[in-house]
Formats: sequence, C-alpha cells, structure tokens
Amino acid sequence: MNVEGKVVCVTGASGYIASWIVKLLLQRGYTVRATVRDPNDQKKTEHLLALDGAEERLSLFKANLLEEGSFEHAIDGCEAVFHTASPVLLTAEDPQAELIEPAVKGTLNVLKTCVKMSSVKRVILTSSMAAVIAHASPTGPNGVVDETMFSDPSFCEQRKQWYALSKTLAEDEACKFAKANEMDLIVMNPGLVIGPILQPTLNFSVAVVVELTKGKDPFMSKSYRFVDVRDVSLAHIKALETPSANGRYIIDGPVIATLKDIEKVLREFVPDLCIGDDKNNEDIDLDLVTYKVSVEKVKTLGIEFTPTETSLRDTVFSLQEKCLL
Repeated sequence: MNVEGKVVCVTGASGYIASWIVKLLLQRGYTVRATVRDPNDQKKTEHLLALDGAEERLSLFKANLLEEGSFEHAIDGCEAVFHTASPVLLTAEDPQAELIEPAVKGTLNVLKTCVKMSSVKRVILTSSMAAVIAHASPTGPNGVVDETMFSDPSFCEQRKQWYALSKTLAEDEACKFAKANEMDLIVMNPGLVIGPILQPTLNFSVAVVVELTKGKDPFMSKSYRFVDVRDVSLAHIKALETPSANGRYIIDGPVIATLKDIEKVLREFVPDLCIGDDKNNEDIDLDLVTYKVSVEKVKTLGIEFTPTETSLRDTVFSLQEKCLL
C-alpha cells in the first residue's frame, strides 16, 4: 500500500499504545501529527522525536481533551485520526472529573472536529476490553466473549469500576455520534497490554508485570490474559489500511497465562522469584479471566498474536533497559 504523502493524526501520542502507533506509522511512511498536552514536556515527547522518520514526518501539536476545538489545528488536512487519548486510572477520588469527563467529552470533542474537516475519511478509536466484559451476566468458563458484548454502565457504577465506566460511556457516545453523522468509525478493544515500552515512565498495564516480578499477584486472579502492544498498535493501523474494516475489534490475548506460566518466564530474570498464589482469593471473580475470547475478527485484519512468553520477556528487557525494574 502506497502511503507516501498520507497525513494522519494520533491523539494522546505520548501514551503507551499511541507511541507504538506513531512508531509503526512512521516506519510505514506516513506523515504523523501527534497531539500531546504539552509539547515542551521533554519527558513526554523525547521518545517520539527520537523515532526513525520523526525528523522528516512527525510534528507535535498541543491539545487538551476538555478544550473544545483544541484538536482542529492538528486534524485539519489529515486523512485519518487515531483517537487514543483517555486517562487510565483504576481508582479515582473524583471519577467524574478524573476519568469520565475527559473520556466522554474528549472523545466527542475529537469526533466533532473530525466531522468538520472534510479531509478525514476514517477514525479509529481506542476503547478497551473494559467496555466489553463488565456486566452482571458472566459468561462462565466456557462462554465466549466477542464484539457483540457491551459492558453495563449501571453494573460498573455499582462495582465502582470507574475506568470501565469511562470507556463504556465514551465508546457508546462515539458510536451514537458516528451513526448520526455518517462517520466511518472503527473501535479497537484491547485487553491488558504488555510488551516493550517506548516512553520513559511506567504505565498502568506494564506496572502489572513489575508487580509480578516482585512476587505479587496484583489482580489476585491467579491467571492473566495479556496482549502485546506491537500487535495492538499494528491492529489499529490495519484497521485504517483495510477498506472493509468496520465496527469493533476485540484484540485480547487468545491464551490465558497462569501464575505458574508467568513465574516460569520471569524466573530467567529473577531467579529466586516466587509468586504467591496461596492467597485467600475466594472473593475474586475468576470468571473475569477464564472466559474464552473470540479474536477471529481481528485476525481478518492480518494480525498474528505474539506468544505471551515473548511479550513478557520483551517487557522485562525493556524495563531493565529503562532502569524501571
């Protein structure tokens, strides 16, 4: 596919998945306009400016999710927009201000700008598995989760799952808006993302691996389903490059890794590691991880999944390299 001269925008570009999307877009020859909250914050931008092709084809733009119209400058003239910007917090003192408003208002702010710009042909929204699996009727160990399932906002509220609520409401509003405005919107729903980090600081999902290397079981779930950041970002780009792509795409680890599997890989790096799985885990809903996930749809984009073992190894290598372990 000849992408020469194609201009695309990535919002929240300093984030974990977004940084990889920028890296792969530059590798493929796209011209990228990346939005960040503060282009002068070197900690947030240095790793982007150091990417191959950045000097020639990457420009940074200041934009704020809650500031109406602040994305116009970046999006004007772009053929596609990857909207990844959204806060990732599992606990919040003020969920409305810290999570829900930036996620929902920010998404609508970006989509409204996309509608204004006649150049924009397709928008790819980064949602989450949190917008798929948080509901009262668990699938059971043999149930299959697919793109037809949606999290239930009232269930999220009852359980105080504010992050899931923010992603669910943002995706729902985005889809309604896209339908009303005949917009070509594609939604990506990644699970717990690990793999090498480009940014200099720890993000939420990779911090889970740091906890595991310390012998902790951060979600107290005895098993984890990981998906590689390189697969997730490539899926976003394939969703742009595949004309027939449509709707939602679940991109989650097809395989469940037990604590023993994880420990086996991590022992290479931490020889005396022992992850305690004898904790009292009775109140944890194991259903959260043991369901099956259908990744057939995302495979139609040409995505092949990186083995969990490789992802874990590469995560730890990357953390060591950045002195974060």
